[in-house]
Amino acid sequence: MLTRRELLAIASRLGMAAVLQPLTLTRVFAQPTFSKDPFTLGVASGDPWHDNVILWTRLAPEPLTGGGMPMVNVEVDWEIASDDGFRNIVRQGTATARPELGHAVHVEVTTLQPGRDYWYRFHAGKETSPVGRTKTAPAPGVGGDQLQFAVCGCNHYETGYFTGFRRIAEEHFDFVIHTGDYIYEDPPAVQTKRPNVVRQHHSDEPYSLTDYRNRYAQYKTDHDLMAAHASAPFIVTSDDHEVDNDYAGVSDEHDTPVEIFLLRRAAAYQAFYEAMPLRAAAIPSGPDMRLYRRLQFGRLLDLEMLDTRQYRSRQACGRLLESHCPAAADPSRTILGAAQERWLFDQLGRSRATWTVLGQQVPTFRRDAVATTPNGRYSMDKWDGYTASRSRLYARLKEMKGTNPIVLSGDVHVHYGADLKIDFDDPRSATVGTEFTNTSLTSGGDGLDVATAWEKIRGDNPHIKYHSARRGYVACTATSQTMRADFKVLDRVTVRDAPIRTAGSLVVEAGRRGSSPA
Repeated sequence: MLTRRELLAIASRLGMAAVLQPLTLTRVFAQPTFSKDPFTLGVASGDPWHDNVILWTRLAPEPLTGGGMPMVNVEVDWEIASDDGFRNIVRQGTATARPELGHAVHVEVTTLQPGRDYWYRFHAGKETSPVGRTKTAPAPGVGGDQLQFAVCGCNHYETGYFTGFRRIAEEHFDFVIHTGDYIYEDPPAVQTKRPNVVRQHHSDEPYSLTDYRNRYAQYKTDHDLMAAHASAPFIVTSDDHEVDNDYAGVSDEHDTPVEIFLLRRAAAYQAFYEAMPLRAAAIPSGPDMRLYRRLQFGRLLDLEMLDTRQYRSRQACGRLLESHCPAAADPSRTILGAAQERWLFDQLGRSRATWTVLGQQVPTFRRDAVATTPNGRYSMDKWDGYTASRSRLYARLKEMKGTNPIVLSGDVHVHYGADLKIDFDDPRSATVGTEFTNTSLTSGGDGLDVATAWEKIRGDNPHIKYHSARRGYVACTATSQTMRADFKVLDRVTVRDAPIRTAGSLVVEAGRRGSSPA
């Protein structure tokens, strides 16, 4: 039985009706009464398969101060329907929101029909969540007419409004791929003296589990972000800012002792799992979390989601731009880790879809970022700092027959469309695929049509076919004949509700590697 103090604490948060029923050591509330809306973080779905999908919510009546829930289990009912009015409920059940997971709920709904829309919602006590839309993948072996999906990332709360997420919601994509930097771990701009911000982080830099929970909650209470999650299933991976800027494996940018940094990484990983519509296979074990996985969309598209942060070697020659760094080519250094690389190469050998897509965080193509020195300058935090890993990957892509490789990336706050070359020093060398890099949703503020040094950079990067330094996302359309990328941009993210436009488009033809303007 609960102590009197525990009963009083529960009563103050949930109301007396919650404690009138018998309470045992299981501490489960089937019909709690809430004094405030517990669904302040909205709903989400993710990782769609042809016959099941993950549904997510988190009970948090006080979202910015730890959630405001008592340390007890709470039953949450869920239902999923074939229509948005819930006249035909096809599955329903009850999940347990546990304090060990911040009262987050991850429901794997099975035996659904392939390639169709569903609507879902949750109930806790007398409270009902907003409604979300999700969609299952096409059935195995089915070609399908087309898939439409968005690629986005880098949504810094302070430097802009999340209008891009609102525009994603309006497009009703089949799914949304988020390439990382869902949150930023910076202290409030008032402390860092960051200029040109439109709103503030509400708390100091996160280190503990509660800190990270509160930071995710601040982002997820944004109505534009909630609308995007409610519009389509998300497929997510994590980059550096979900933990600490430019961290690499067990090292951070401050040279924190490994055993201390891993405590922070464990807290960050748990908060990431709690905040995302991920399967149980992704539940962290301390500072370790399995994020690389495969999703299949009929015969049209195989998606390999990767993790280029957790297993990587520390950046060579520092984290910044380098003109000459022999260590970057050291074959013992890795950006994927040996186990993930073996897994990926095995999956690539199994791919039979028209399009094989690699979803990951940082650009793989060579990117001379400054073009002011004879040898160029390259970021050691991207695949340019792990050229042996890149060479192995590109060699594997070249071996693939009957499929068309597309790489997705983010992180660098600009749009790119680039062809992937076996030898970037030789424009005539084999092209093994095409990469689409999403710009940021908000990070960096409004941005420019092109980077200030673009004219110099373009000459040293002939494999880059498209570039924009505005904010936005990439809208992709896959058919059996083409993969089209529309680079969507907003001219302003420092004002609310700006319109979206397509600034440029590239098309890849099936069976012909390399891209061309649409």
